[in-house]
Amino acid sequence: MDQITKILDRLLALHPKEIDLSLGRMHRLLAALDHPEHRLPPAIHIAGTNGKGSVTATMRAILEASGKRCHVYTSPHLVSFNERIRLGRDGEFVSDPLLFDALHRCEEANAGAEITFFEITTAAALLLFAEQPADILLLEVGLGGRLDATNVIDEPLVSIITPVSMDHEKFLGNDLAVIAREKAGIIKHGVPVICAAQENTALPEITRQAARNRAPIQVFGQDFVAQDDQGRMAFQDEEGLIDLPLPMLSGRHQFENAALAIAALKVAHLLPEEATVADGLKSVNWPGRLQPLTHGALLEMCPDGAEVWIDGGHNPGAGISVAQFMGEQEERSPRPLYLIAGMLTTKDPVGYFRPFHGLVRHVGTVPISTTSTGRTPEDLADLARCAGLEATPFQSLDAALADVAACAQQDGEAPRILICGSLYLAGEALARNGMAPD
Repeated sequence: MDQITKILDRLLALHPKEIDLSLGRMHRLLAALDHPEHRLPPAIHIAGTNGKGSVTATMRAILEASGKRCHVYTSPHLVSFNERIRLGRDGEFVSDPLLFDALHRCEEANAGAEITFFEITTAAALLLFAEQPADILLLEVGLGGRLDATNVIDEPLVSIITPVSMDHEKFLGNDLAVIAREKAGIIKHGVPVICAAQENTALPEITRQAARNRAPIQVFGQDFVAQDDQGRMAFQDEEGLIDLPLPMLSGRHQFENAALAIAALKVAHLLPEEATVADGLKSVNWPGRLQPLTHGALLEMCPDGAEVWIDGGHNPGAGISVAQFMGEQEERSPRPLYLIAGMLTTKDPVGYFRPFHGLVRHVGTVPISTTSTGRTPEDLADLARCAGLEATPFQSLDAALADVAACAQQDGEAPRILICGSLYLAGEALARNGMAPD
Protein backbone atom coordinates (compact mmCIF):
# COMPACT_ATOMS: atom_id res chain seq x y z
CA MET A 1 0.00 0.00 0.00
CA ASP A 2 1.50 3.36 -1.04
CA GLN A 3 1.83 6.48 1.15
CA ILE A 4 -1.15 8.25 -0.45
CA THR A 5 -3.48 5.28 0.07
CA LYS A 6 -2.35 4.89 3.69
CA ILE A 7 -2.94 8.52 4.61
CA LEU A 8 -6.29 8.64 2.78
CA ASP A 9 -7.38 5.55 4.73
CA ARG A 10 -6.40 7.24 8.01
CA LEU A 11 -8.29 10.40 7.09
CA LEU A 12 -11.37 8.37 6.18
CA ALA A 13 -11.45 7.03 9.74
CA LEU A 14 -11.49 10.46 11.44
CA HIS A 15 -15.30 10.71 11.42
CA PRO A 16 -17.92 7.98 11.97
CA LYS A 17 -19.96 9.34 9.04
CA GLU A 18 -18.84 9.76 5.46
CA ILE A 19 -21.01 12.89 5.16
CA ASP A 20 -21.90 15.26 8.01
CA LEU A 21 -22.66 18.69 6.59
CA SER A 22 -21.22 21.50 8.69
CA LEU A 23 -18.68 24.31 8.35
CA GLY A 24 -17.44 24.41 11.96
CA ARG A 25 -14.81 21.70 11.54
CA MET A 26 -13.52 23.32 8.33
CA HIS A 27 -13.13 26.72 9.97
CA ARG A 28 -11.25 25.12 12.90
CA LEU A 29 -8.79 23.28 10.65
CA LEU A 30 -8.28 26.21 8.28
CA ALA A 31 -7.45 28.44 11.23
CA ALA A 32 -4.83 25.89 12.34
CA LEU A 33 -3.40 26.04 8.80
CA ASP A 34 -3.17 29.87 8.88
CA HIS A 35 -6.24 30.38 6.69
CA PRO A 36 -5.29 29.25 3.19
CA GLU A 37 -8.85 30.12 2.11
CA HIS A 38 -7.86 33.81 2.42
CA ARG A 39 -4.83 33.38 0.14
CA LEU A 40 -6.47 31.84 -2.92
CA PRO A 41 -6.44 33.12 -6.50
CA PRO A 42 -9.71 34.72 -7.69
CA ALA A 43 -12.33 31.95 -7.63
CA ILE A 44 -15.41 30.83 -9.53
CA HIS A 45 -17.68 28.70 -7.32
CA ILE A 46 -19.86 26.02 -8.97
CA ALA A 47 -22.85 24.27 -7.34
CA GLY A 48 -25.75 22.23 -8.72
CA THR A 49 -26.85 18.63 -9.17
CA ASN A 50 -25.86 17.87 -12.77
CA GLY A 51 -23.31 19.41 -15.10
CA LYS A 52 -20.90 20.93 -12.57
CA GLY A 53 -17.95 19.02 -13.95
CA SER A 54 -18.80 19.74 -17.59
CA VAL A 55 -19.18 23.46 -16.90
CA THR A 56 -15.90 23.49 -14.99
CA ALA A 57 -14.07 21.56 -17.73
CA THR A 58 -15.38 24.00 -20.35
CA MET A 59 -14.26 27.04 -18.37
CA ARG A 60 -10.84 25.48 -17.83
CA ALA A 61 -10.41 24.76 -21.54
CA ILE A 62 -11.35 28.32 -22.53
CA LEU A 63 -9.17 29.91 -19.85
CA GLU A 64 -6.17 27.75 -20.68
CA ALA A 65 -6.62 28.53 -24.39
CA SER A 66 -6.28 32.20 -23.42
CA GLY A 67 -3.06 31.51 -21.50
CA LYS A 68 -4.49 31.54 -17.98
CA ARG A 69 -3.21 29.15 -15.32
CA CYS A 70 -6.11 27.37 -13.59
CA HIS A 71 -6.39 25.61 -10.29
CA VAL A 72 -9.33 23.17 -10.46
CA TYR A 73 -11.13 21.26 -7.70
CA THR A 74 -13.67 18.58 -8.63
CA SER A 75 -15.10 15.44 -7.02
CA PRO A 76 -15.38 12.54 -6.93
CA HIS A 77 -12.51 11.06 -8.90
CA LEU A 78 -12.84 8.24 -11.42
CA VAL A 79 -9.64 6.25 -10.87
CA SER A 80 -7.06 8.21 -8.85
CA PHE A 81 -7.65 10.68 -6.00
CA ASN A 82 -5.16 13.03 -7.69
CA GLU A 83 -7.81 13.75 -10.36
CA ARG A 84 -9.65 15.96 -7.87
CA ILE A 85 -6.90 18.59 -7.83
CA ARG A 86 -5.38 20.28 -10.88
CA LEU A 87 -2.64 22.82 -10.30
CA GLY A 88 -2.28 25.92 -12.43
CA ARG A 89 1.40 25.81 -13.17
CA ASP A 90 0.87 23.05 -15.75
CA GLY A 91 -2.84 22.17 -15.52
CA GLU A 92 -1.98 18.59 -14.58
CA PHE A 93 -3.24 16.51 -11.68
CA VAL A 94 -1.40 17.15 -8.42
CA SER A 95 1.72 15.02 -8.07
CA ASP A 96 1.98 12.37 -5.36
CA PRO A 97 4.71 14.22 -3.40
CA LEU A 98 2.77 17.51 -3.31
CA LEU A 99 -0.48 15.73 -2.44
CA PHE A 100 1.10 13.68 0.33
CA ASP A 101 2.75 16.77 1.84
CA ALA A 102 -0.55 18.70 1.92
CA LEU A 103 -2.50 15.77 3.35
CA HIS A 104 0.19 15.16 5.98
CA ARG A 105 0.19 18.81 7.06
CA CYS A 106 -3.60 18.78 7.35
CA GLU A 107 -3.49 15.56 9.35
CA GLU A 108 -0.97 17.07 11.77
CA ALA A 109 -2.88 20.35 12.09
CA ASN A 110 -6.13 18.46 12.71
CA ALA A 111 -4.45 16.53 15.56
CA GLY A 112 -6.88 13.62 15.50
CA ALA A 113 -10.03 15.72 15.87
CA GLU A 114 -13.28 14.56 14.31
CA ILE A 115 -13.59 15.72 10.70
CA THR A 116 -15.03 14.19 7.54
CA PHE A 117 -12.89 12.86 4.72
CA PHE A 118 -14.18 15.44 2.25
CA GLU A 119 -13.55 18.28 4.70
CA ILE A 120 -9.94 17.44 5.45
CA THR A 121 -9.09 16.63 1.83
CA THR A 122 -10.74 19.90 0.74
CA ALA A 123 -8.55 21.71 3.27
CA ALA A 124 -5.53 20.02 1.68
CA ALA A 125 -6.68 21.21 -1.74
CA LEU A 126 -7.11 24.78 -0.49
CA LEU A 127 -3.62 24.63 1.03
CA LEU A 128 -2.19 23.62 -2.35
CA PHE A 129 -4.21 26.26 -4.19
CA ALA A 130 -2.95 28.95 -1.79
CA GLU A 131 0.70 27.96 -2.16
CA GLN A 132 0.95 27.16 -5.89
CA PRO A 133 0.75 29.97 -8.50
CA ALA A 134 -2.37 30.35 -10.66
CA ASP A 135 -4.53 33.05 -12.21
CA ILE A 136 -7.92 31.55 -11.36
CA LEU A 137 -9.46 28.85 -9.16
CA LEU A 138 -12.42 26.82 -10.40
CA LEU A 139 -13.96 25.44 -7.21
CA GLU A 140 -16.66 22.80 -7.51
CA VAL A 141 -19.02 22.10 -4.60
CA GLY A 142 -18.99 18.55 -3.29
CA LEU A 143 -22.55 18.21 -1.99
CA GLY A 144 -25.25 20.82 -1.49
CA GLY A 145 -23.68 24.23 -1.13
CA ARG A 146 -24.60 26.13 2.03
CA LEU A 147 -22.74 23.76 4.36
CA ASP A 148 -20.34 22.27 1.82
CA ALA A 149 -16.66 22.31 2.75
CA THR A 150 -15.88 24.53 -0.24
CA ASN A 151 -18.22 27.26 1.02
CA VAL A 152 -15.50 28.88 3.12
CA ILE A 153 -14.49 31.37 0.44
CA ASP A 154 -15.68 34.91 1.04
CA GLU A 155 -16.00 36.63 -2.32
CA PRO A 156 -15.75 34.63 -5.54
CA LEU A 157 -15.81 36.37 -8.91
CA VAL A 158 -19.06 34.61 -9.81
CA SER A 159 -21.30 31.85 -8.45
CA ILE A 160 -22.74 29.25 -10.84
CA ILE A 161 -25.81 27.10 -10.16
CA THR A 162 -26.15 24.24 -12.66
CA PRO A 163 -29.44 22.29 -13.05
CA VAL A 164 -30.88 21.18 -9.71
CA SER A 165 -32.66 17.84 -9.40
CA MET A 166 -33.34 15.22 -6.74
CA ASP A 167 -30.14 13.69 -5.36
CA HIS A 168 -28.57 13.05 -1.96
CA GLU A 169 -32.04 13.27 -0.38
CA LYS A 170 -30.71 11.76 2.86
CA PHE A 171 -28.59 14.86 3.40
CA LEU A 172 -30.40 17.60 1.46
CA GLY A 173 -34.07 16.66 1.88
CA ASN A 174 -36.82 15.20 -0.29
CA ASP A 175 -38.15 18.51 -1.59
CA LEU A 176 -36.66 20.11 -4.70
CA ALA A 177 -37.21 23.62 -3.33
CA VAL A 178 -35.26 22.72 -0.18
CA ILE A 179 -32.44 21.22 -2.25
CA ALA A 180 -32.32 24.34 -4.43
CA ARG A 181 -32.15 26.49 -1.29
CA GLU A 182 -29.11 24.49 -0.13
CA LYS A 183 -27.40 24.88 -3.52
CA ALA A 184 -28.12 28.62 -3.52
CA GLY A 185 -26.28 28.86 -0.20
CA ILE A 186 -23.06 29.57 -2.11
CA ILE A 187 -24.43 32.93 -3.30
CA LYS A 188 -22.50 35.80 -1.72
CA HIS A 189 -23.36 39.48 -1.24
CA GLY A 190 -23.02 41.39 -4.50
CA VAL A 191 -21.41 38.47 -6.37
CA PRO A 192 -22.98 37.79 -9.82
CA VAL A 193 -24.87 34.53 -10.26
CA ILE A 194 -25.11 32.51 -13.46
CA CYS A 195 -27.98 30.04 -13.23
CA ALA A 196 -29.13 27.14 -15.39
CA ALA A 197 -32.75 26.70 -16.40
CA GLN A 198 -34.48 25.17 -13.38
CA GLU A 199 -37.66 23.37 -12.40
CA ASN A 200 -40.49 25.70 -11.39
CA THR A 201 -40.07 24.98 -7.69
CA ALA A 202 -36.26 25.40 -7.74
CA LEU A 203 -35.77 28.70 -9.54
CA PRO A 204 -37.68 30.91 -7.05
CA GLU A 205 -35.43 29.67 -4.22
CA ILE A 206 -32.32 30.63 -6.17
CA THR A 207 -33.62 34.03 -7.28
CA ARG A 208 -34.79 34.82 -3.73
CA GLN A 209 -31.34 34.03 -2.33
CA ALA A 210 -29.76 36.22 -5.00
CA ALA A 211 -32.15 39.06 -4.14
CA ARG A 212 -31.38 38.76 -0.42
CA ASN A 213 -27.69 39.10 -1.21
CA ARG A 214 -28.20 41.83 -3.83
CA ALA A 215 -26.44 39.53 -6.27
CA PRO A 216 -27.26 40.16 -9.95
CA ILE A 217 -28.50 36.95 -11.58
CA GLN A 218 -28.65 35.74 -15.18
CA VAL A 219 -30.70 32.65 -16.03
CA PHE A 220 -30.25 30.39 -19.05
CA GLY A 221 -33.21 30.67 -21.40
CA GLN A 222 -34.11 34.12 -20.07
CA ASP A 223 -30.93 36.21 -20.17
CA PHE A 224 -28.73 34.08 -22.42
CA VAL A 225 -29.08 31.00 -24.62
CA ALA A 226 -27.01 28.60 -26.69
CA GLN A 227 -28.41 26.48 -29.49
CA ASP A 228 -27.51 24.46 -32.53
CA ASP A 229 -27.48 26.67 -35.62
CA GLN A 230 -26.67 24.73 -38.79
CA GLY A 231 -23.94 22.65 -37.17
CA ARG A 232 -22.55 25.50 -35.07
CA MET A 233 -23.32 26.72 -31.56
CA ALA A 234 -24.86 30.16 -31.33
CA PHE A 235 -24.43 31.81 -27.92
CA GLN A 236 -26.59 34.88 -27.48
CA ASP A 237 -27.19 37.35 -24.68
CA GLU A 238 -28.30 40.99 -24.55
CA GLU A 239 -24.92 42.08 -25.91
CA GLY A 240 -25.18 40.05 -29.10
CA LEU A 241 -24.37 36.76 -30.78
CA ILE A 242 -21.19 34.67 -30.67
CA ASP A 243 -20.75 32.03 -33.39
CA LEU A 244 -18.88 29.00 -32.00
CA PRO A 245 -18.14 25.33 -32.74
CA LEU A 246 -20.41 22.67 -31.28
CA PRO A 247 -19.58 21.41 -27.78
CA MET A 248 -17.05 18.57 -27.78
CA LEU A 249 -18.95 16.76 -25.02
CA SER A 250 -21.86 14.62 -26.16
CA GLY A 251 -25.52 15.34 -25.44
CA ARG A 252 -27.96 18.17 -26.03
CA HIS A 253 -27.56 19.27 -22.39
CA GLN A 254 -23.96 20.26 -23.16
CA PHE A 255 -25.23 23.35 -25.01
CA GLU A 256 -26.53 24.69 -21.71
CA ASN A 257 -23.36 23.66 -19.87
CA ALA A 258 -21.22 25.47 -22.45
CA ALA A 259 -23.45 28.54 -22.22
CA LEU A 260 -23.16 28.61 -18.42
CA ALA A 261 -19.37 28.50 -18.74
CA ILE A 262 -19.27 31.29 -21.33
CA ALA A 263 -21.73 33.50 -19.42
CA ALA A 264 -19.77 33.04 -16.18
CA LEU A 265 -16.44 33.94 -17.78
CA LYS A 266 -18.09 36.91 -19.45
CA VAL A 267 -19.53 38.34 -16.23
CA ALA A 268 -16.16 37.73 -14.51
CA HIS A 269 -14.42 39.70 -17.32
CA LEU A 270 -12.39 36.62 -18.23
CA LEU A 271 -13.91 35.71 -21.60
CA PRO A 272 -11.25 35.97 -24.34
CA GLU A 273 -11.86 36.90 -27.97
CA GLU A 274 -14.17 34.71 -30.03
CA ALA A 275 -11.40 32.77 -31.81
CA THR A 276 -9.81 31.82 -28.49
CA VAL A 277 -13.18 30.73 -27.05
CA ALA A 278 -13.59 28.52 -30.14
CA ASP A 279 -10.13 27.01 -29.59
CA GLY A 280 -11.00 26.28 -25.99
CA LEU A 281 -14.32 24.64 -26.86
CA LYS A 282 -12.52 22.31 -29.27
CA SER A 283 -10.25 21.04 -26.48
CA VAL A 284 -12.81 20.34 -23.72
CA ASN A 285 -12.31 16.93 -22.14
CA TRP A 286 -14.35 15.51 -19.26
CA PRO A 287 -13.98 11.71 -18.95
CA GLY A 288 -16.81 9.42 -17.93
CA ARG A 289 -19.60 11.64 -19.25
CA LEU A 290 -21.15 10.11 -22.38
CA GLN A 291 -17.64 9.06 -23.33
CA PRO A 292 -17.39 6.76 -26.36
CA LEU A 293 -14.89 3.90 -26.30
CA THR A 294 -12.83 3.79 -29.46
CA HIS A 295 -10.27 1.20 -28.34
CA GLY A 296 -9.24 -0.87 -25.33
CA ALA A 297 -9.80 -4.13 -23.48
CA LEU A 298 -13.54 -3.68 -22.89
CA LEU A 299 -14.23 -2.86 -26.52
CA GLU A 300 -12.31 -5.96 -27.58
CA MET A 301 -14.73 -8.06 -25.49
CA CYS A 302 -17.70 -6.71 -27.42
CA PRO A 303 -19.08 -8.00 -30.73
CA ASP A 304 -17.66 -6.57 -33.95
CA GLY A 305 -19.23 -3.21 -34.73
CA ALA A 306 -20.48 -2.65 -31.16
CA GLU A 307 -20.85 0.94 -30.01
CA VAL A 308 -19.87 1.44 -26.34
CA TRP A 309 -20.46 4.49 -24.15
CA ILE A 310 -19.55 5.21 -20.53
CA ASP A 311 -21.48 7.70 -18.40
CA GLY A 312 -21.30 8.35 -14.66
CA GLY A 313 -24.67 10.16 -14.28
CA HIS A 314 -26.60 8.70 -11.36
CA ASN A 315 -29.79 10.64 -10.62
CA PRO A 316 -33.15 11.20 -12.34
CA GLY A 317 -32.00 14.42 -14.00
CA ALA A 318 -28.99 12.66 -15.47
CA GLY A 319 -31.21 9.78 -16.57
CA ILE A 320 -33.35 12.17 -18.59
CA SER A 321 -30.34 13.75 -20.34
CA VAL A 322 -28.60 10.46 -21.09
CA ALA A 323 -31.81 8.76 -22.29
CA GLN A 324 -32.50 11.74 -24.58
CA PHE A 325 -29.03 11.37 -26.08
CA MET A 326 -29.46 7.63 -26.57
CA GLY A 327 -32.83 8.29 -28.22
CA GLU A 328 -31.14 10.69 -30.64
CA GLN A 329 -28.50 8.06 -31.41
CA GLU A 330 -31.26 5.56 -32.10
CA GLU A 331 -32.89 7.94 -34.57
CA ARG A 332 -29.61 8.44 -36.42
CA SER A 333 -28.48 4.82 -36.37
CA PRO A 334 -30.95 2.21 -35.04
CA ARG A 335 -29.47 -0.67 -33.07
CA PRO A 336 -30.44 -2.52 -29.86
CA LEU A 337 -29.47 -0.64 -26.68
CA TYR A 338 -28.18 -2.55 -23.67
CA LEU A 339 -27.50 -0.92 -20.31
CA ILE A 340 -24.88 -2.26 -17.93
CA ALA A 341 -25.58 -0.47 -14.67
CA GLY A 342 -24.25 -0.21 -11.14
CA MET A 343 -25.51 2.27 -8.54
CA LEU A 344 -24.99 3.33 -4.95
CA THR A 345 -27.54 2.71 -2.21
CA THR A 346 -27.93 6.48 -1.79
CA LYS A 347 -29.32 6.94 -5.31
CA ASP A 348 -32.78 6.57 -6.90
CA PRO A 349 -32.49 3.80 -9.51
CA VAL A 350 -36.17 3.84 -10.47
CA GLY A 351 -36.00 7.57 -11.17
CA TYR A 352 -32.80 7.10 -13.16
CA PHE A 353 -34.06 4.14 -15.22
CA ARG A 354 -37.58 5.42 -15.94
CA PRO A 355 -36.60 7.73 -18.87
CA PHE A 356 -35.07 4.71 -20.66
CA HIS A 357 -38.43 2.90 -20.87
CA GLY A 358 -39.07 1.98 -24.50
CA LEU A 359 -35.44 2.55 -25.51
CA VAL A 360 -33.64 -0.36 -23.86
CA ARG A 361 -33.51 -4.00 -24.94
CA HIS A 362 -32.13 -5.21 -21.61
CA VAL A 363 -30.36 -4.06 -18.41
CA GLY A 364 -27.48 -6.02 -16.90
CA THR A 365 -26.82 -4.97 -13.30
CA VAL A 366 -23.34 -5.32 -11.78
CA PRO A 367 -21.61 -4.70 -8.44
CA ILE A 368 -19.25 -1.78 -7.85
CA SER A 369 -15.99 -3.00 -6.35
CA THR A 370 -14.47 0.37 -5.40
CA THR A 371 -17.06 1.34 -2.77
CA SER A 372 -18.84 -0.36 0.10
CA THR A 373 -22.09 1.50 -0.62
CA GLY A 374 -22.97 -0.09 -3.94
CA ARG A 375 -26.31 -1.85 -4.44
CA THR A 376 -26.22 -5.58 -5.05
CA PRO A 377 -26.87 -6.57 -8.66
CA GLU A 378 -30.00 -8.43 -7.52
CA ASP A 379 -31.44 -5.39 -5.75
CA LEU A 380 -30.64 -3.09 -8.68
CA ALA A 381 -32.20 -5.51 -11.17
CA ASP A 382 -35.42 -5.54 -9.12
CA LEU A 383 -35.51 -1.73 -9.17
CA ALA A 384 -34.85 -1.61 -12.92
CA ARG A 385 -37.87 -3.90 -13.33
CA CYS A 386 -39.90 -1.47 -11.22
CA ALA A 387 -39.07 1.14 -13.89
CA GLY A 388 -40.49 -1.15 -16.56
CA LEU A 389 -37.20 -2.53 -17.90
CA GLU A 390 -36.10 -6.14 -18.34
CA ALA A 391 -33.09 -6.79 -16.12
CA THR A 392 -30.69 -9.55 -15.13
CA PRO A 393 -28.08 -9.41 -12.32
CA PHE A 394 -24.45 -10.33 -13.06
CA GLN A 395 -21.51 -10.61 -10.71
CA SER A 396 -19.04 -8.68 -12.86
CA LEU A 397 -18.79 -6.20 -15.70
CA ASP A 398 -17.11 -8.87 -17.83
CA ALA A 399 -20.01 -11.28 -17.29
CA ALA A 400 -22.55 -8.63 -18.29
CA LEU A 401 -20.59 -7.79 -21.44
CA ALA A 402 -20.34 -11.48 -22.31
CA ASP A 403 -24.13 -11.77 -22.06
CA VAL A 404 -24.61 -8.80 -24.39
CA ALA A 405 -22.19 -10.42 -26.84
CA ALA A 406 -24.18 -13.66 -26.72
CA CYS A 407 -27.48 -11.83 -27.30
CA ALA A 408 -25.98 -9.86 -30.19
CA GLN A 409 -24.66 -13.02 -31.82
CA GLN A 410 -28.08 -14.64 -31.51
CA ASP A 411 -29.86 -11.56 -32.91
CA GLY A 412 -27.28 -10.87 -35.59
CA GLU A 413 -27.22 -7.13 -34.70
CA ALA A 414 -24.31 -4.98 -33.54
CA PRO A 415 -25.39 -3.56 -30.16
CA ARG A 416 -25.17 -0.14 -28.56
CA ILE A 417 -23.91 -0.57 -24.97
CA LEU A 418 -24.14 2.04 -22.22
CA ILE A 419 -22.14 1.42 -19.01
CA CYS A 420 -23.90 3.72 -16.58
CA GLY A 421 -25.38 4.61 -13.21
CA SER A 422 -22.35 5.59 -11.17
CA LEU A 423 -19.11 7.54 -11.43
CA TYR A 424 -17.52 4.70 -9.47
CA LEU A 425 -18.56 2.21 -12.15
CA ALA A 426 -17.44 4.63 -14.88
CA GLY A 427 -14.03 4.81 -13.21
CA GLU A 428 -13.79 1.03 -12.95
CA ALA A 429 -14.72 0.65 -16.61
CA LEU A 430 -12.19 3.26 -17.78
CA ALA A 431 -9.43 1.67 -15.67
CA ARG A 432 -10.36 -1.79 -16.96
CA ASN A 433 -10.24 -0.41 -20.51
CA GLY A 434 -6.84 1.19 -20.02
CA MET A 435 -8.26 4.73 -20.31
CA ALA A 436 -7.73 6.25 -16.85
CA PRO A 437 -7.97 10.07 -16.94
CA ASP A 438 -4.64 11.88 -17.40
